[in-house]
Amino acid sequence: MTAPAHPRARRWGRADQAVRIGPRSAVVLALASLAGLMMFVWPLLVRVEPQSMQHGPDAPFIFIGILPILIIVVLAELSEGGMDSKALAMLGVLSAVNAALRPLGAGTAGIETVFFMLVLSGRVFGAGFGFVLGCTSLFASALLTAGVGPWLPFQMMCSAWIGMGAGLLPRRVTGRAEIAMLVGYGIFVAYAFGFLMNLWFWPFITGAEVPYHDGHISYVPGDPVLENLHRFAVFTLLTSTAGWDTGRAITNTVAILVLGPAVLATLRRAARRASYGAVPTFSAGEAKKT
Repeated sequence: MTAPAHPRARRWGRADQAVRIGPRSAVVLALASLAGLMMFVWPLLVRVEPQSMQHGPDAPFIFIGILPILIIVVLAELSEGGMDSKALAMLGVLSAVNAALRPLGAGTAGIETVFFMLVLSGRVFGAGFGFVLGCTSLFASALLTAGVGPWLPFQMMCSAWIGMGAGLLPRRVTGRAEIAMLVGYGIFVAYAFGFLMNLWFWPFITGAEVPYHDGHISYVPGDPVLENLHRFAVFTLLTSTAGWDTGRAITNTVAILVLGPAVLATLRRAARRASYGAVPTFSAGEAKKT
């Protein structure tokens, strides 16, 4: 019996990639990302009043909206042959690993140990796999650490983008250049995660007063989008960039530099042995024996 590479493996990526993006999956991921982006920016596009609840009432509905997105992504991958039972098993294993890694840092001083593994997994197994892994990892870790709250749907979507982006990085980069690229990506997503996670609650807080030219860095209902974005950028710079986000970037950098080569080799070895995307066929001689 032989197991030649699936035709889509030659078309969309290497044979050891667990999930390869096909046309249907690309459309689904694009629409899911657009919907996720609207989760964050809609307060900038309409007039909302600051309140202390900070997405508390609508968070369950957002979470309910994310679950169908995950199901659609997985079904799209399954229907195109991009994800099989072995890939789903790997998804479960890596989700559990990420859930176990997160309490090691628990976000203290920005130390987040979950993202470097997400970046490396998305790099090896593809953008579709990384998107789903980002969501499942944060959901599992929230259950493990009692971190379920109105922020969880937003964390899941940000992590999904991190995993997906890692899978979309150039495939031809290898060796030390690949590690350098992943370190740069890890630094970028550390600050991007902090930026987006600030955006989910910033329009709903009040009284953010600092020595600033207009006296505050709070969201102003009805002001132009660019003016509110300027205030938000200052808010992020003063409250999280130098502390939490930089700590997250340092954690990603050290983890990828120290563990990256070994983890990438292990994940790729597991992907090759699992023969993702391979379709078993029988030769004429083997068919006669059976």
